[in-house]
Amino acid sequence: MAEATPAHATTQVAQTVAHRRWPQSPRKMSFGLMVPLTEGSPFGGDAAPSFAQILEIVRAADAAGVEIAWFADHFSAPPSKDMDHERGCWEAFSLIAGLAGATQDLGIAYGPMVACATFRNPGLLARMTETIDEISGGKFILGLGAGWHRPEYDAYDYPFDHRVSRFEEIIHVVAAMLREGGSTFTGEYTRTADAFNRPAGPRSATGGAPILIGSSGDRMLGILARYADAWNTGWQHEVDAVRDNFAKLDAACEAVGRDPKTVVRTVGGNVGLENATGRRGAMLTGSDDEIATRFVEFRDFGTDHFIVGLDPCTPESVAHLGRIIEQVDRA
Repeated sequence: MAEATPAHATTQVAQTVAHRRWPQSPRKMSFGLMVPLTEGSPFGGDAAPSFAQILEIVRAADAAGVEIAWFADHFSAPPSKDMDHERGCWEAFSLIAGLAGATQDLGIAYGPMVACATFRNPGLLARMTETIDEISGGKFILGLGAGWHRPEYDAYDYPFDHRVSRFEEIIHVVAAMLREGGSTFTGEYTRTADAFNRPAGPRSATGGAPILIGSSGDRMLGILARYADAWNTGWQHEVDAVRDNFAKLDAACEAVGRDPKTVVRTVGGNVGLENATGRRGAMLTGSDDEIATRFVEFRDFGTDHFIVGLDPCTPESVAHLGRIIEQVDRA
């Protein structure tokens, strides 16, 4: 059996410093960008973009006013309309570490959206988080989820059963490592014995990098309310589509005695610009004014951070996104 989790203690820690850990922005709603790292991506062509090309996109995003660069954490992606086989992906944490080292002159932050928790031992995951936070100068966000794409689990021999139960034990260990400096824990799937988290990165005084959970399931929201600084409700392009999820998050926080306002709320949405490849799902399209108006609706609804899945996603289209962001800033 797993050790009892002191829910009241973890909740108190989460709500007192969540917004201090999250990257600060002068905007009421900051912006993020899903950066392509997969074969057959909105970057264009069948090949995955190279590191040099990804670095160019990240630099363009920083210049456009994007505050966080996000990366999918997968070993393979499902077939697409123009590729009838599993598509390969660069490994997200290695890529982020390289980008963080190459962009220390930039203000942009980095994170996986979201990391599959069972792909890595939780102690290793905490140490990777601390190390990338050090490399980036305190600009790393640990996005975590329970995973969903079974073919990559089967191909690489990762367990696909009891994903939420495994996730709960993993985040218990990761949070203890980051927030308290170590973990001793015996669960059904996870065990640590005097595991320590040293050396610590630049945000050790406030418990290290922020933790974001991506999910809208009831049980996952309960875990989020106890442990996480931030939440991603998934991919939408209409405010009405997230109303119920926002209410569910409020209820989950209230159930454990946490102020719902202490959770950083993020929404992802696909945006199609000129010459879109069609490789993203349902997209927000229209004139720059129309897209900016939709962003403003999300901002005014209480979204703290909007993650754009851009199609196409090239330095040129990212610069176009920057002009739309400027319109949002003026609204």
